[in-house]
Parts: sequence; C-alpha cells; structure tokens
Amino acid sequence: MRVPHRILAAIVYSFLLVVSGPGETRAEAVENVVRAEETATLQEKIGQMILVGFLGNTVDRAGFKQVRAQMESGEIGGVLYLGRNLKNRQSVRRMNAELREAAQTHLPPLIAIDQEGGKVQRLKRYHGFPHTPAAKRMARRGDLSEAAKTYGALASELADWGFTLNLGPVVDVDVNPRNPIIGRLGRSYSSDPDRVADYGAAFVSAHRHHGVLTALKHFPGHGSSRRDSHKGAVDVSATWSSDELEPFRQLIDDANVDLIMTAHVINRSIESVHEDVPMSLSETALVEVLRNDLGFDGVVISDDIQMDAIRWNFSLEEAVLRAVQAQTDILLFANDKRPDPRIPEKVAKILLEAAENDPLLVRKIDAAYGRILTLKDRLRESHDSRTSVSRMPDSRLSAIAPGEHLCLLSPDQ
Repeated sequence: MRVPHRILAAIVYSFLLVVSGPGETRAEAVENVVRAEETATLQEKIGQMILVGFLGNTVDRAGFKQVRAQMESGEIGGVLYLGRNLKNRQSVRRMNAELREAAQTHLPPLIAIDQEGGKVQRLKRYHGFPHTPAAKRMARRGDLSEAAKTYGALASELADWGFTLNLGPVVDVDVNPRNPIIGRLGRSYSSDPDRVADYGAAFVSAHRHHGVLTALKHFPGHGSSRRDSHKGAVDVSATWSSDELEPFRQLIDDANVDLIMTAHVINRSIESVHEDVPMSLSETALVEVLRNDLGFDGVVISDDIQMDAIRWNFSLEEAVLRAVQAQTDILLFANDKRPDPRIPEKVAKILLEAAENDPLLVRKIDAAYGRILTLKDRLRESHDSRTSVSRMPDSRLSAIAPGEHLCLLSPDQ
C-alpha cells in the first residue's frame, strides 16, 4: 500500500535531528522580501534569474574570481558545480563561503550540484564524499525509512560542503527501461508513478531537514524517450502518457516541491500548436499544464539551455525569450562544453532590450523575481534557524554494487 506523502514526511522527520535557533520573525522576513521586490531594478531582477557553471576549482583561479565578482555585482543568482570544480572538501567549502559572502544578505546564492545518486553524482568517494545508491536500486530495496536515512546522510554532507541546491530527485517514470539517459542509468525509481512520488518525497523531505533545496526533474516527463536531449532534439510524442505527470501532481499537492526543472523534449501530446518547441520553452506545458492545471506557483528552472537539443535548434536570444515568456524563473547555463563567462551579460542584454517594448515581458520578469525571492527567503530562514543536524555514518551507504561509484559523466563534468 502506498504511503501518503504527509505520513512519509513524518517518517523522514523521525530519522533526522533538527535543532532550531532564534531568527527573525516571519513578519520581518516578509517585509524584507517586499522591500527587496519594490527596490530592485529590472537588471537586478534578471540577475537573480541566471544560474551558471564556471571554471576553476580553488578561490585563486581566474574563473572562480570572475563568477564571484558576478555574484557580488548581482549579475547572477547562483552557480552550478561540475566535476571540473571539485578538488576536495576544503577547497569547495572555501569557494562556497566566498560565494555566500559575495551575495546580498537577503539573496543567498543558489549553489547547485547534480548529486542524485548512482551514476549521476559529481562528488565522488575520491573527493571524500559518501556514495549514494541509484534511484532504481533504492526503490528496489522497498524501504522508505532506509531511503530517508540515506538521503538524510546525503543532504547533511551537501549542507556541510556549503551547497544549497541539489538538482534532484528525478521523478521521471521508468516507461522505457532502455532510455539512454534515464532508464539505462537507473535514474528513475520505478515504472509505478505512485512509487516514484513516494521516493521523490523522501528525497525532498530529507534535504529540507538540512536546509538544502531540491529540484524535481524533468517536467513533464523524460522517462519514455528513446534519445538523450544532451545530444540533440528528442521527441516523446508517441511514447509519453499522462501518467508521467502523476509524480509531479502528487508532490505539488502535498507541498513537497522546492523547484521544478523542465525537459528539453518535444511532446505534441501537450504542445500541438508549435510542433517543434521543447517543453522547456512551451507556454502550453509550463503555464497551462504546470501552473494552471497542476497548480504549481513555485520556481521553475530550465535544464541546461546550452544542451544540443536547444543549441542546435534555437539561437540564444530565441531560447532565452521563449523560456521567460513560458514563465521559467531561472535560466541554467552549465558552461560545460563551450564555457562562456559572458553569458550573464548576454542574457541580461537580451531581456533588457526586449523588455523596452514589451510590458508583458517586464511583468513576467517581475513575477519570476518574486518567486525567487520567496524561495531564497525560505533558504535564508532555514539556514538561520538550523544550528545542528545529526549525520548518519558512511557505513549506511556501503552496500552498493561493484563499480557503482563510477559516474556516467566525464571527470570534467
């Protein structure tokens, strides 16, 4: 029998120790958010909508100095760590401390990493980070309390290293086990949408206990695809079904969502007007389905806009404008294969110039900024109140398959 998500949250709570400390009142927090929203310039609002990957793995590298300066000037609201940025705990913690120091107090940085478990986890044992089993392996154990402990250990470590956002869990339904980017890699919990929702809730709840945000991915479903959107256009029109929305629906209904990441997949079952527009750029998918039908009023983050599914089919200007018009709040640029440190400047220029003659676009930027402020207020409040958490021993994570510590992605990623 499926465990209701609110009961599941209680299960997670029982395995995690959280000691709260004094912080500002909720009324003061709301007042600070309102004040920030009223005084920010359009350019400052756009800066909070940009999250970028960067070069360098120590504070003295030029790439890190540049992204730190961009954080300080308000050109960006967050960063993404890839494998190339990870040296050891000491260097990462120092970089993250400097990023927090550079950001405005009421706008803590989103310091993001892909640490799902299994073959997609940037931090490895050789970095000094405990291994987390893959989603499919976790769900096969059939023990939600064990998942709560394991994800609690993961989130505790991420918080200790200074990360504020884990780009997981994957709540794609395992429709096609031979899917090269989801099914074959064990990234989906199950072919059962209810089971996916249960384990997704365990992941989210455990991270929340340690003040780390999460992002459900990949809306509205990548589990039935036959191709990898990192490598070009992917069409799921003939394989997708509405069952793939169920994990998102259930987690939204139970308020178990911080952010939602969109998928670069074409889906004519949802988008029938613009046949070749991926869901990440589709107003139908993000406004009519996600915002209106499913009732999600939180932060939407794009998958990497520099992936081939977008880069080969849309200019930077077209992709940015379509994403924002579709009510995407945060634009992610991993700067992976072709790093461009000037991306924040280019994106701001695109949006500022378009906004000059488009009041509707200005209102969408305002709305995105408001949602980001609310999210970051929660993040700041969580970090202010959290004084200590228990950490599970690494031995909890020792029972894994040989070779499972290896990651799909290259060391640079």
